[in-house]
Amino acid sequence: MKYLSHTFAILAVVIVASCSGKPEVTLETAPVTRGDVTKTVTATGTVESKTQVDVGTQVTGIISELYADYNSIVKKGELIAEIEKTLLESELKSANANMESARLTYEYNKKNFERDKALHERQLISDYEFETSRKDFQVSKNAYEKSQADRVRAAKNLNYAEIYSPIDGIVISREVEVGQTVVSSMNVANLYVIADLENMRVIADVDEADIGQVKVGQEAKFTVSAYPDDVFTGTVTEVRLNPTTTNNVVTYEVVVDAQNQDMKLIPGLTAEITIYTLSEKDVLIVPQKALHFTPHEYPDSPGLPKFKEAGEAAPGTRRVWVLNGDGLVATDITVGEASGSNIVVTSGLKVNETVAVGYQADAAPGERDRQPTQSSPFAPKPPQRKK
Repeated sequence: MKYLSHTFAILAVVIVASCSGKPEVTLETAPVTRGDVTKTVTATGTVESKTQVDVGTQVTGIISELYADYNSIVKKGELIAEIEKTLLESELKSANANMESARLTYEYNKKNFERDKALHERQLISDYEFETSRKDFQVSKNAYEKSQADRVRAAKNLNYAEIYSPIDGIVISREVEVGQTVVSSMNVANLYVIADLENMRVIADVDEADIGQVKVGQEAKFTVSAYPDDVFTGTVTEVRLNPTTTNNVVTYEVVVDAQNQDMKLIPGLTAEITIYTLSEKDVLIVPQKALHFTPHEYPDSPGLPKFKEAGEAAPGTRRVWVLNGDGLVATDITVGEASGSNIVVTSGLKVNETVAVGYQADAAPGERDRQPTQSSPFAPKPPQRKK
């Protein structure tokens, strides 16, 4: 009987000891380090040439020669097409003849006017004769000036029969064939589309929620389906303020310029673009959790660092707790931009200092087999099973 009583007593002590065990709280810390901080905005856009010119003709005629075709590389000032010149040359000859006739008439009437003017001053001819002479001189002068303008226009039209490339680039479209008649009217008749493929740009549609972060000069990277393993780089050169609404979604156009020395980018490709709205290199960073840490006392965990109560942080600063020896010291810091779980520290901390970020509770002996090894000391515990 004594043996059974002794056994029950030991069992009761074990149960009481097991139930009285409490989790041990430890301090979770993180070092102040140097690193890179980035923030990005993603969008979809279309690749196009930065400079693209529709080459047309200002005269009516039949295409006699084409010196460039699709994908032809052309230089500025290079002859790329000709229009049949017979009619244009005839118009120039006619204009030359009309101008010469008008010149002779003008010079004849000019001499008559100068002679009649001298006679009129000496009152040797009537006013009527002098006015007639002056009128004939003025009319012939106007006719001569008009004939000169007609001659210039005819010469220009003849020059327009030769089509030259206005830029260095590549022919991406040819609109006519040899023998086809092109008619110049209110709209210039297009012959070619020439693009400068060395200087490309992406017109990206950025969501209204992100447009406020995008600024001229920011770096951008993008990919295209044609070359999925290549990453192209560019720079934001324009943020267009004209909104576009599609299915109740508002977007703004952002222009990203990109070099294309290897000629992989071509007009019309769809680009998946990432704009780096924040990119800071080699700056001091700490976890954002450090800004929200507040020290507490846990009597059952005597190994925690000591601390002294501190007032509110100074205006314009944030409060962190720095581990100094076996204690925590309240430190006011200034911060910059945040990215992900980290934030930039602009003053108040040094690299390799250690800041507190939270508390962590380890399960008491006997409970480790039934509870996770890590839990928040503030989280409610699951109800214990009845013994």
